Amino acid sequence: MTLTKYSIGIGDRFGRQGAAQLDALLRAQAAGVTITPVWNKSNREHQIIGTTPADTRRSADRAVRARNWGGAYFVDADHIGPKNVGAFIEACDFFTLDVAESIGQPPDPADLAAFIKGQRRFVGRLNIPGLDANMDVTAAQLEQVGNTYLAAVKEAARLYRQIASAKGTSAFVAEVSMDECDTPQSPSELLLILAALAAERVPVRTLAPKFTGRFNKGVDYVGDVAQFMREFEMDLAVVRYAREQLGLPASLKLSVHSGSDKFSLYAPMHRALKRFDAGLHLKTAGTTWLEELIGLAAAGGDGLALAGDVYERALARFDELCRPYATVIDIDRHRLPAIAEVRAWSGERFAATLRHDERCPHYNPHFRQLLHVGYKIAAEMGAHYLDALARFEPVIARNVAENLWDRHIRPVFLGV
Repeated sequence: MTLTKYSIGIGDRFGRQGAAQLDALLRAQAAGVTITPVWNKSNREHQIIGTTPADTRRSADRAVRARNWGGAYFVDADHIGPKNVGAFIEACDFFTLDVAESIGQPPDPADLAAFIKGQRRFVGRLNIPGLDANMDVTAAQLEQVGNTYLAAVKEAARLYRQIASAKGTSAFVAEVSMDECDTPQSPSELLLILAALAAERVPVRTLAPKFTGRFNKGVDYVGDVAQFMREFEMDLAVVRYAREQLGLPASLKLSVHSGSDKFSLYAPMHRALKRFDAGLHLKTAGTTWLEELIGLAAAGGDGLALAGDVYERALARFDELCRPYATVIDIDRHRLPAIAEVRAWSGERFAATLRHDERCPHYNPHFRQLLHVGYKIAAEMGAHYLDALARFEPVIARNVAENLWDRHIRPVFLGV
């Protein structure tokens, strides 16, 4: 299956905003940029909401029919592993192989010896086009990479072969995710990881490395933007070199698991993509759920009351909702508004507090992060919440489409 140069992960917690998301991608198409949509939803999200991968497939297919989308599109088994991959095989055609838990696990000694022997050619000084200086790889570093990442690569290979045996090798796109770990991968480590994947005959199309800094849910990047960009540009150079040297797919590209809304990175990322003529897969999924809440609040009346109900219940269950996301949120409970204050807000004020606009004096990133992880509350409301989405669909759809187009697609893929 063909993955275009640019693609975007557009998760949709409740499966109602696919057509609005495609509206944004159609605007990009009209502007001369083709971006492949990839609807992604993790096993955890399915369990919380009570859906299945088949539900995601049906919602994506409905959106494609509704907008006469003529290009490629995919449904992603997002962050799957050996324990849950089986549930996604039939419905999905994009698999994010999450092997972060295997990073640091000791490899089989025979596997390590074979890796060191097979990749010894990279030991020395490498001249990689696009890098400001040569890359030095030592024998000690080769062994260290094997000890740290080889078990994860082997896990990715087992997952890939399990999916391929069920679907065939040409029926899906494989992404390898190593971003949910503690330590960023250096460019030389990335090269050796790609070499190990090539040796395992895993035709990886996108790879999500761990970058320096924090990629918290729903808010901007926390860290040194200049340092991130140095890593991003070096990784782009390494990916291009790996395609040429390792026989990996020509469509191989970086995947940035943004956690949504890393606005401070978008303009420099665009410049780097242009410099290297590189592709990108950008995951920015959770924004859709928040735009639903913003749309409900902006509609006023019952919509605003429902958005307030979600916040009130989320605040009461703060620890429960935040615990699974502890490594990707930073919420100061003292900066969360009181329920009585929120209930007195107008729809515009609620929307302004939730919408990610750091120029707005009402914007509250703590409020935003809590609601980002609070979708379980809406899921428990069942038909009450889903009926509200249908009732206020025009204003919600407008928010979803405009947010995706104006604040994500334009700065990253068009540079405007």
